[in-house]
Amino acid sequence: MKSDVKEDALKRLAYIEGHLAGVRKMVQDDRYCVDVLKQTYAIRRAIEKLEGVLLEGHLETCVVDGIKEGRQRQIVDELRELYAIGGR
Repeated sequence: MKSDVKEDALKRLAYIEGHLAGVRKMVQDDRYCVDVLKQTYAIRRAIEKLEGVLLEGHLETCVVDGIKEGRQRQIVDELRELYAIGGR
């Protein structure tokens, strides 16, 4: 993983962890359900952005390297698997 991708991913994960802790506190404090749901939506979007950063990094490095090394079939299978996971 490229260092800039790793750094960005770790920052996003820290944000997500903090946001999750805030939502846990909201639930413990019996906050209004719609307010909690708005925050879980924000977390979901943050996870989607994290996935985008990770996928872009993967495509720019691991996929390119795998193809150069002659592992096209493995790379295609992995991308198919990722697509199937995301398409659920």
